Parts: sequence; C-alpha cells; structure tokens
Amino acid sequence: MSPRRVVALVRRDVPVLAHDTTVDAAVRALLDSDLPALPVADARGRYAGIFGEREFIGALFPRYVQSLGYAGFVTQSMEAVLDKRRGALREPVMTYVNSEHVDVSEDVSDIALAETFLHHRVLIIPITQEGHVRGVVTRADFFTQLAGRLLDEGSG
Repeated sequence: MSPRRVVALVRRDVPVLAHDTTVDAAVRALLDSDLPALPVADARGRYAGIFGEREFIGALFPRYVQSLGYAGFVTQSMEAVLDKRRGALREPVMTYVNSEHVDVSEDVSDIALAETFLHHRVLIIPITQEGHVRGVVTRADFFTQLAGRLLDEGSG
C-alpha cells in the first residue's frame, strides 16, 4: 500500500482574490467559496497573502482590539462598532491580508504542512508554483485526513 500524500487534499478550483478587491467583495467570495480563507494575488497575479475570517474580523474592529488581553470592559455594542467601521468594506482587501508568505509547493511533506499550520495558525495554506496559486489545503481537510489515518491504523 502506497502512503497517502497531502497533494490529494489540494482543492484546485479556489477563487484567488485580486489585491484591489474590496473587502465587501472579498467577504462575498469567501462566503460563496465555503472556505475559511482565500489566497490574494498582487497586481502581477502572484501570491501575496491570505484573507479570511480572522482578517475580516480585524478589518471591522479597531487595531487596538488585537492587542488587548481582555476586552470585557469595553461597553460598545456590536452595532456601534459596525456603524463606525462600515467604511472598511470599501477598502482594498490588501489592507487587511495576512501577508506572511505561508505557501508551499505540491511536493511538501506532511510534516512540513503540519508545522506550517501549527506555526502560522492559518486556516488554509496556498499551494503555489512559481509564485502563482494552484490550489489550497485547508486545516480542516488536513485534520480529517490525519484523524482518519490515526484511527484507521489504531483499529486494525
């Protein structure tokens, strides 16, 4: 029996957001994609970062919220925050992307992929070739495969 490879987990037909896509269009694409995050490409079409749930939340809340250890003392309602930050929806998605280059090639090992998910705390890892996105692996798909492999081997 040959070992299962990560490449089998790659989702190939994923939308890639352009750097100048507005946040509202990016959120709509995210919701339509059924993925927790999407890759973003620069003006040359090369991988530039990730925009997902975390980055969207970051776009809506003032930057100081990310540095708080506790926000229970903040009495502002969600509606007040959304009213103040509604303008963020018209900003380019590139303003909020996770621009760490968290991407790998298709020949990545399972261990390297696990390390990337653990170290960078991302929900997707883009698979790139010569700087262009060829697909993504989701943390959920990776988890499902790992759990299945462990449980299958443990029950035999």
